[in-house]
Amino acid sequence: MPDKMMPGPVQDAACIREAVCIHTKKIYDSCKDKDCIEDLRFYPTQSSQAAIERAVSIKAGKAELLYVYIDVEPVGFNRGFYTVDVRYFYRVTADAFVGAARPVEVSGLCVFDKRVILFGSEGTAKIFSSQTSLEGLDEQMLRQSNLPTAVVEVVDPIVLNMKLVDVCECHSCDCELSDVPPCICGCFNSELCCGSQGKRIYVTLGQFSIIRLERDSQLLMPVYDYCMPEKECACGGGEEDPCEIFRHVKFPVNEFFPPSSPTPGGDCHPQLKSCCS
Repeated sequence: MPDKMMPGPVQDAACIREAVCIHTKKIYDSCKDKDCIEDLRFYPTQSSQAAIERAVSIKAGKAELLYVYIDVEPVGFNRGFYTVDVRYFYRVTADAFVGAARPVEVSGLCVFDKRVILFGSEGTAKIFSSQTSLEGLDEQMLRQSNLPTAVVEVVDPIVLNMKLVDVCECHSCDCELSDVPPCICGCFNSELCCGSQGKRIYVTLGQFSIIRLERDSQLLMPVYDYCMPEKECACGGGEEDPCEIFRHVKFPVNEFFPPSSPTPGGDCHPQLKSCCS
């Protein structure tokens, strides 16, 4: 009798039990990007704008990705390809130095638009489902189009640079803030300023992202067996011996002896050998 299969790497395919048809999302095309987004307009809150007007310098803080709006449209005269328009909404913080006083933290919104073209194949079938919508009166979830689904994976960006400029030095390509979703405005403690102020802040961000196009597909997959969990659920009633649990915790060597060499894989600094080696 063959050994029971467990989740993980498979050495040979002789123990495949059967081939089954599953319904899943197939990735048709994807791309990764490392964007250096220069001179993004910083739209501060009203309370932050008062500090920016009196600031003599600015210190970069951090950036947080709040929301990503995605739109997919077919490319004309190029069947199977689609444009993916992505709009990123960031909340950016900084420290404004007002004379010799303590720096004042300012926060605001930055918006970045990006477009990519990916292959998403074609589909003309109209898809209906008996699955009901969460907020509807037992209405079916109707599929209005057969466009592929765009998925954007992204991490919070890195603030590379931030500068304080006068309005007369601003770029002629500045775009006024418009069509900001209410949920984005609700992330700030006051209204955002988008008019012509005396001073403005421009931000440069470093953004890593992966964009892909998916479609619902039926695929034939090899099956080994049903996946039955082997691990038993731990009781939460406090019956386990705390000392026994502590014995399984590894000794934190790095907390007592910091590593003497940088983490392997860095390209900026060569790895130095210890004098004891």
